Amino acid sequence: MMGHSHALSGVVGWMAIVPVVQGTEVLGVRFDLGPAEIVAGSLVCAGAALVPDLDHKSSTITQTYGAVTRAIGVIFNWLFGGHRMGTHSLLFAVLMGALTTALALWSDLAVQVFVFLLVGIAFNGLGFGMDKNKVAAEVINAMGTAGICIALYANGTNYTWVGLAVAFGCLLHFVGDCITDMGCPLIWPISKYRIGSPISFKADGVVERKVVTPLLSIAIVLLSVYLFPWQEMLPKY
Repeated sequence: MMGHSHALSGVVGWMAIVPVVQGTEVLGVRFDLGPAEIVAGSLVCAGAALVPDLDHKSSTITQTYGAVTRAIGVIFNWLFGGHRMGTHSLLFAVLMGALTTALALWSDLAVQVFVFLLVGIAFNGLGFGMDKNKVAAEVINAMGTAGICIALYANGTNYTWVGLAVAFGCLLHFVGDCITDMGCPLIWPISKYRIGSPISFKADGVVERKVVTPLLSIAIVLLSVYLFPWQEMLPKY
């Protein structure tokens, strides 16, 4: 799938999983998710759902932070054997989740910076930018991302779940790619066999643009209505 569909799937995936994990403990992480954690998790998951495509020089995430992400993309492409290889494996999702968890345990500031980067990537993937004016788009992206991250920080958002959210975002990316005609080598490096669906569609084809993307967008609206306590959140007159 294309970047915008992956980002949308990250938002939908996190919002959909909230009622399932709410009040439970998963791998030692307690999920007590308020509105701030739902918003933060949706954006983190959206950004993480683009991370596996760091192995492609033209992907949304590779272009997000200019020379920095392009350089990382070259390294990932070499390290993981090319596009849709190691970065599209279960091993990669586990590694990203573990690295993010280690980062969270190491430094609260590091987590805030990492969340900022993922939110910026998510916004880029969701299409918050202007193709004709890249500089303006980057400034707007940075300002919007900073504003949201500051608001989340001021609200005391708990990021103990961030490692699981990143791993989950990667898994959502794999699901999306497995239903396209290329599939994913999920058990790399044991095997390079690409696992796919018997019913698949072409990336950026009619099905993705006319069916998948609209359905994901509608799902976000419906889940927002269901998850957020709007009567408590909206101002009273």
